[in-house]
Amino acid sequence: MGTARPAHRSPWGRRAPPPVAMGTAQAGSAMARRQRGLPGASRRSEERWDFCWGEAAWLRERLGRAALEQHVRVCHFRNHYELTRKNYLVKNLKRLRKQLEREAGKLEAAKCDFFPKTFEMPLEYHLFVEEFRKNPGITWIMKPVGRSQGKGIFLFRKLKDVIDWKKDGLHTDDQKDETQVEIYVAQRYIENPYLIGGRKFDLRVYVLVTSYIPLKAWLYRDGFARFSNTRFTLNSIDDHYIHLTNVAVQRTAPGYDPEKGCKWMIQQLRQYLTAKHGAESVEVLFADMDNIFIKSLQSVQKVIISDKHCFELYGYDILIDQDLKPWLLEVNASPSLTASSQEDYELKCHLLKDTLHIVDMEGRLTGKEKRVGGFDLLWNDGPVSREGNLDTLLKENFMANTHLGCYNDRKKQLKQLFRSLSAQQKV
Repeated sequence: MGTARPAHRSPWGRRAPPPVAMGTAQAGSAMARRQRGLPGASRRSEERWDFCWGEAAWLRERLGRAALEQHVRVCHFRNHYELTRKNYLVKNLKRLRKQLEREAGKLEAAKCDFFPKTFEMPLEYHLFVEEFRKNPGITWIMKPVGRSQGKGIFLFRKLKDVIDWKKDGLHTDDQKDETQVEIYVAQRYIENPYLIGGRKFDLRVYVLVTSYIPLKAWLYRDGFARFSNTRFTLNSIDDHYIHLTNVAVQRTAPGYDPEKGCKWMIQQLRQYLTAKHGAESVEVLFADMDNIFIKSLQSVQKVIISDKHCFELYGYDILIDQDLKPWLLEVNASPSLTASSQEDYELKCHLLKDTLHIVDMEGRLTGKEKRVGGFDLLWNDGPVSREGNLDTLLKENFMANTHLGCYNDRKKQLKQLFRSLSAQQKV
């Protein structure tokens, strides 16, 4: 689908592809286009393109019948929903846990214990009722698998609430065919979230996957914590402003201040936790989050169609409890690129720039880089050491090549990286 334009001489001393033409299919992608000053194609345009940033559903519909040229890149894997739909994510994690227990024992399988007990509704309704009756009085949360921004979510403690939902709430407003059933997950609610200033929060962390076979994943240094605008209590489970941290929900809360917003940068959160709990405890917490990213990707590695044309930027939502244990809430295929502040805008612009650097349409990288801008190589068909030597895996002092929440001197790093690459090309 790329245009047949003559190759031009690159500044790196070898023939390079022509300037990249970008096609876009969502509002946030205009930001990506501005980063390179490239021409873009509209949703209905017939222009030929080399790189497409679009909504997952729009791309899935077209990728199924498209024959892409070798150099073309698109921003979603064809069946990304194996990771990003809540019911499929849990199904794949449960399967991985059983596999690990069978092949490596219960200790290794326990590394998958980072998601709350979950049931797909209405398919597993009877299993859910059995579990519900074993633990009366605890709080559960219902989430529709195909919606976002907190829509359709509710908390409950009484089985009657689910029975009423089963009678009246199975169908969305636009589902005219009564045989269509909206799928939900019923999930045990984390009743002891870590609080700051009495308020609940969760984390948004960015992971970029450029290949599933072999698995190659990058973790971004920046991210943010999203806070509720109301002090946490379990006495009012119907108040979404207490229990849902989605910005789309919180910006409508009484007393919400758009100037202050409801976010902390993840560096600020890491500094706060380190001051309160010590560096060692926080290192363990962030290592546990690394485990969540890796195990969740491994759980879908064999079922995702690993097309060489595809890459994907995922938005992970993580909740920390009072014991500093991280829990995976969900994975987003199209994390919001809408900015709620200048700081948020800069984070997302830099995130997109660095994503484009790693996708590397210009062919500048060697493929051996362990850091590109704000991204650190998390997994490359195996764990990646900061030392650069896989033999260090056998040593007790092995340190993973991740720096989530650490200082992001991306501009300086990129300058050094491309200067070094230019020098190598000249040699």
